[in-house]
Amino acid sequence: MAPIIRIRDAKDHVGEVVSVQGWLQRRTGKGKINFLRFRDGSGIFQAVAFRPNLGDEKFELVTSLTTESSAILTGVIKADERAPGTPGGYEMDLSDIEIVQVAEEYPITPKEHGVEFLLDNRHLWLRSNTQWAILRVRAAVIRAIRDWLDDNGFLLVDTPILTPAAGEGTTTLFEIDYHGTPAFLAQTGQLYNEANIFAFGRVYCFGPTFRAEKSKTRRHLQEFWMVEPEVAFCTLEQLLEIEEQFVSYIVQTVLKDCADELALLERDTTLLQNVLPPFPRISYDRAVDMINEAATQGVIVPPNDEPVPAIPWGEDFGAPHETFLASKFDRPVFVTHYPTQVKAFYMEPEPGRPEVCRSADMLAPEGYGEIIGGSERMSDPTMLEAAIKKHKLPEDAYGWYVDLRKYGSVPHSGFGLGVERTVAWLTGIHHLREAVPFPRVLGRLTP
Repeated sequence: MAPIIRIRDAKDHVGEVVSVQGWLQRRTGKGKINFLRFRDGSGIFQAVAFRPNLGDEKFELVTSLTTESSAILTGVIKADERAPGTPGGYEMDLSDIEIVQVAEEYPITPKEHGVEFLLDNRHLWLRSNTQWAILRVRAAVIRAIRDWLDDNGFLLVDTPILTPAAGEGTTTLFEIDYHGTPAFLAQTGQLYNEANIFAFGRVYCFGPTFRAEKSKTRRHLQEFWMVEPEVAFCTLEQLLEIEEQFVSYIVQTVLKDCADELALLERDTTLLQNVLPPFPRISYDRAVDMINEAATQGVIVPPNDEPVPAIPWGEDFGAPHETFLASKFDRPVFVTHYPTQVKAFYMEPEPGRPEVCRSADMLAPEGYGEIIGGSERMSDPTMLEAAIKKHKLPEDAYGWYVDLRKYGSVPHSGFGLGVERTVAWLTGIHHLREAVPFPRVLGRLTP
């Protein structure tokens, strides 16, 4: 009996008789020869079925296969640079086949399908080459995130999904009934992480977060995954150094480990190769000047090829503003010191300039916008209490959070990185809905 291998390892078995378990993507050929494009989850390759080698009975089994039929193929692995499928060119010269199931007529065909049809059939769309490659990159991103944090002194500490109050804005909360008491799906684990740093110094939480945003843009999901590191004894300036090291590691790891997937996606990696520290830093003040100068000159920005809109000081940036700013640099750029009025209540104000806070967003190139938002947190309990009152937040719900500043308070900072936005940037896809296996966009809860 031939050993069963994964297609991704075919290069290590040239000249050997092996078996592969998987599914048929496409069958072509006529007469005495058929070509099977076959996948097994780890990769894709071609198997060549030749009637004289297989015999009439087995060859007829091959010709009965439909798209997505499952089977076990056995044969000799050969190296052939002309062979489609895996980079480097490996294929199987088929000597036996065992059919597990002949699939019914497959609803997703090579023709163009509408987005809603594909989302209705997301459970099947996942099998396509592009979706397969995107989600393998996602797995590599998550692995790189955890490896870097674990290797740099951060401890994973899980935070609640059910919370009694808002962590960000109160307008984007999903409310649920918690045994008769109103509760909310977590927008962030950050506030709990701030408690955790006083026990462990450097921590991170990693999991799903929820924002009830009435938005259908390509940059928004109702449910998304976020990693949130938090660091004690850390200023904003120190935080930015951590962030650029962290993101550089993720990008360079994906370039190394997912070269096959990025090639399948036809991703131009030129700019990604530049993602190495240090990253440029500009203030919000400078960014507004750059935007308004571009607006005066009628500068056009993709993807809609519209002029850069002017912006008054004090407003948050929209997608065209972020796209324009990022286009001026060859790697991610930090925009620092945003107006206090557009950021969360817990951000430390800049000494001498209370109208701005010690915050920073990291903007990715190529129109992908903010992938990290972070700040130095308020460390003074009196200042934090005043901010909670100013934002008209329920003081009782935040009593424990203020408590953290009463027992050994220290300067501390943290950030959140959105997994889906990072995956979209690295893979070059247009919409976040393809960066997660089963997207929850506005108005969609299935499959």
